[in-house]
Amino acid sequence: MTLYQFKRFFYLLLIPFIFYNCSKPPPPTTTQTENSKEKILVQTDLEQIKQSGILKAITTYSPTSYFLYKGKTMGFEYELLNRFSEDLGVKLEIIIAKDVDSLIPMLIRGDGDIIATGYTITSERKKQINFTDPYLITHQTLVQKKPDNWRKLSLDNINKKLISDVVDLIGDTVSIRKNTSFYDRLVDLNKELGDTIYVDILPGFLTVEETIKLVNDGKIKYTIADYNIAFIHKSYYPNIDVATPVSLSQRIAWAVRKNSPDLLNELNRNLTAIKKKSDYNVIYNKYFKNRAKFKRILKSEYFTSETGKISKYDKIVKKYAVETGWDWRLVKSVIYQESRFDPTNESWAGAGGLMQIMPKTAEELGVDNINDPNQNIKAGIKYLHRMYKNWDTIPDSIQRLKFALASYNCGYGHVLDAQKLAKKYNKDSNKWDNGVDEFILKLSKPKYYNDKLVKSGYVRGSEPYNYVIDIFDRFETYREFTK
Repeated sequence: MTLYQFKRFFYLLLIPFIFYNCSKPPPPTTTQTENSKEKILVQTDLEQIKQSGILKAITTYSPTSYFLYKGKTMGFEYELLNRFSEDLGVKLEIIIAKDVDSLIPMLIRGDGDIIATGYTITSERKKQINFTDPYLITHQTLVQKKPDNWRKLSLDNINKKLISDVVDLIGDTVSIRKNTSFYDRLVDLNKELGDTIYVDILPGFLTVEETIKLVNDGKIKYTIADYNIAFIHKSYYPNIDVATPVSLSQRIAWAVRKNSPDLLNELNRNLTAIKKKSDYNVIYNKYFKNRAKFKRILKSEYFTSETGKISKYDKIVKKYAVETGWDWRLVKSVIYQESRFDPTNESWAGAGGLMQIMPKTAEELGVDNINDPNQNIKAGIKYLHRMYKNWDTIPDSIQRLKFALASYNCGYGHVLDAQKLAKKYNKDSNKWDNGVDEFILKLSKPKYYNDKLVKSGYVRGSEPYNYVIDIFDRFETYREFTK
């Protein structure tokens, strides 16, 4: 158990006993933190993002917004972000916020360019950031647990034991995090009702999903969540009720810094265009309406943020990765890229198995069944290590690794040719990034693959070029989810 996991476990044990200010109504609040009061000094707008080639989106882990399942990165906001970054022609980089309190300070500090999570538009937040046009409309709802024997009761008897009107919360306690739209709503409710609903302040690192679970487990009595989130979680926690609204319709949007008007305009244009397409509803339904799939994901041992597992081959990969000193998550990234964890996968060129080993290579490495996961992974890691050793003249270990990955994909000879060309054209031949990678791309053009220096001829250079980028991107994602 990591220190972070221990802290979270410790707080979860204490939550039922930690009650904040239960003797008087909650005071008015603001979402502004000390860090977010600082002046906005970051000057990154749309043009700078295009020049850098990277769009940095701040979000949080969530089984609806951003998560890892069976080695694949998924999520409603994540899919929308991918479409936006592709439209801009830039690479998407996800920046994880540790909790909701961190979102605005991270944006203002310049850690990212967009807050891209299910963020409710509030007047307090609008003082610090600019929201996009809303891409979702929902409302806040009360999350409460049904009576223990609810399956044996009639619907009328169940409803009699549940809160059906916010007025019935007067004198009772609702558990929520501060600096959220839910807290702001309780403050407003107390003013509207002219009476007191008490507040139990939860630790800021808890997610909405975790607070819903606390209600289901009976550790807290009530919480508040956005209805679309609460509704889909009801499929996994059938003991909860989410039918009692506590607000009118509220708008969900992304946000940017106040000095990013061009980015804001482009986001609005893009979100409007996406919402007009039929696949927007397909994406929405996948994450907020398909309750069977949602339940299957949360129950899966390969819902990585909960289990730390990526696929059923983790143990095999770890075993052979340790023997050669490789990070097992890098090897998993290669396997996903090669076969999507399908041991029966076979390429048009005859490569087979999880790590897509060519028959001749398999024979050299002593593999008699290329589809056997144990043999295939052992041989694949061994071959990858061989490629790494081929580049022992590369001084930087990360650059050397990129040479090895490119060689694994298209062959050592083609990468060697690209290195020779880089040297000929006065590029750093010991550097993959902005060096040899440029010439692996050029090896698909006659001028370059017909050069006298080139021994292995033509190669479709975009494949190894993108292969290295994809592997490293996925490796960073896997590292993030398996801390």
